[in-house]
Amino acid sequence: MVRAIRGATTVAENKAELIKEATIELLTTIVKKNNLRLEDIISAIFTVTPDLNADFPASSAREIGWNMVPLICATEIPVPGSLSRCIRVLIHINSNLRQDQIHHVYLR
Repeated sequence: MVRAIRGATTVAENKAELIKEATIELLTTIVKKNNLRLEDIISAIFTVTPDLNADFPASSAREIGWNMVPLICATEIPVPGSLSRCIRVLIHINSNLRQDQIHHVYLR
């Protein structure tokens, strides 16, 4: 079956190293909490709020070995009053887990 895992985190500033650190922390936490193997991951969609443009979150995924996983980045809709400096991800996986067994991860 195909399942999806949601995750999000924030950074204090629009700096490439902070985006990279937060993205890697988010992805490794999702992998660990859901007991994923790299070959289970079908694809991932990353979004960032409009105030983050110093780096692509997908490049951080490549750094931790997601080289064969299709990845894409996009900008969130700039809704007034919404959370700022936020990185979100939607990961599609092959899994036998039920939907209520998936662990979505929200950090920071």
